[in-house]
Amino acid sequence: QVQLVESGGGLVQAGGSLRLSCAASGRTFSSYAMGWFRQAPGKEREFVAAINWSADNTYYADSVKGRFTISRDNAKNTVYLQMNSLKPEDTAVYYCAAAGAYYIPTMEGQYDYWGQGTQVTVSS
Repeated sequence: QVQLVESGGGLVQAGGSLRLSCAASGRTFSSYAMGWFRQAPGKEREFVAAINWSADNTYYADSVKGRFTISRDNAKNTVYLQMNSLKPEDTAVYYCAAAGAYYIPTMEGQYDYWGQGTQVTVSS
């Protein structure tokens, strides 16, 4: 079992930055691929970014490529999402997720554990 707790969300103006964190506890964090998803009001949850267990491979949705960076610190059991040049359309609840996989999952069904989410609101 893996427990995930997100933090770092909040209200920011367009063009600003936020850094989300996801702290993991439970089974060996370093053996899991980690991902970030988001869900805007009235929309389905969508993939944002993911990183493999060894942090040498990442993958991003086209909508955030070049603006967001995913990273992880296995010594701290934490994965991060640095979000720069934020836009109002980035407003959503952001979720981190863990997958017991050695590849980079991009679909919800490939993830085994989920956090409770953190709200990010970008004002125009």
